[in-house]
Amino acid sequence: MTKVIGIRFRNNGKVYYFDPQDLPLKSGGKVIVETARGMECGSVVLSPREVADERVPQPLRPVIRIATEEDLERERSNREKEAEAYRICQQKILERGLDMKLIKAEFTFDNKKVLFYFTADGRVDFRELVKDLASVFKTRIELRQIGVRDETRLLGGIGICGRPLCCSTFLSDFSSVSIKMAKEQNLSLNPTKISGTCGRLMCCLKNEQETYEYLNKRLPGVGDIVSIADREETGEVQTVNVLRQTARVLIETEDDKEIEEFPADRLEVVMTRRKKNKERAKEREKERERVKAEKEAAPSEKAKSAEEKQQQDKPETKGSGKGRGGHGKNRDGAKNVPADEKPAETEKPAGQSGEKSGSRSRRRNRRKKEQSE
Repeated sequence: MTKVIGIRFRNNGKVYYFDPQDLPLKSGGKVIVETARGMECGSVVLSPREVADERVPQPLRPVIRIATEEDLERERSNREKEAEAYRICQQKILERGLDMKLIKAEFTFDNKKVLFYFTADGRVDFRELVKDLASVFKTRIELRQIGVRDETRLLGGIGICGRPLCCSTFLSDFSSVSIKMAKEQNLSLNPTKISGTCGRLMCCLKNEQETYEYLNKRLPGVGDIVSIADREETGEVQTVNVLRQTARVLIETEDDKEIEEFPADRLEVVMTRRKKNKERAKEREKERERVKAEKEAAPSEKAKSAEEKQQQDKPETKGSGKGRGGHGKNRDGAKNVPADEKPAETEKPAGQSGEKSGSRSRRRNRRKKEQSE
């Protein structure tokens, strides 16, 4: 175990561990410590305590001294100079025409460095800007590009809950937040409802995630088939209320449907939604195979019936018609009969032909007589 104190710089940010050096330190006091950026004045947020060795970064830097009135006055003077530094840097950015948004200017406690925080869509070449600022402040200049979350933490503000932003008050690190957390907490997936001032998902979604995970494990999922204690019916879960630990179940009877609300301890899952979906998928696959088989069988049955109909309509023939002795049909549809099989022509009576020729001659003479008249 190692004895440490927690110190935070500015009004927000990460809490860093330092060695208290047996100084009479209390929470809320000001101390002077040495950091990677040089001498800094910070606030004690964690009183001296014992912490496990694996949680303490090495080497552990010591606290130099408790801040005096002179140190506090110097800190206030640096804050006043930061406002002027911000104005000068903003003017230089406009003169250079750089596509960057200046967020904040910050002096170190010993005035050996000036830091400028900015945001930009892409990479910015600010080498000439650094030269301009160095000529004005006569000290070391450092420009840091930050993201939208860090921008919101530095500027602060009020969240949609009406309270100061978590990142600018007590959060020391940004935790990863996903849309899955909003789904598990049954929140609206409208971006304007679940996004913070920075435009990203709200950090407070992470705060209640563990509680919702514990409560969701005790509830059936939407779409699950459940059985109800002291009743023989089963139903399908329509909605769940995580905080009240209740579920609305659709119960189907022979001639009616009704939705009732039951506490979670009275419900028992009979079939999960995933298993039910698998069974439904199998049923749909069987139905598709049955329809496909019917479609494949339909053309063969039609062809078979057409062939039977054609056989019925086709006249019966004794020969092929293509051979010499065949009884086929000619182009006019007349039956081809071999010469030796043609029936002999019957002789007409002699008197019958004479009568016909006499009547013709009489008609011919009558027409000539009429023409001459």
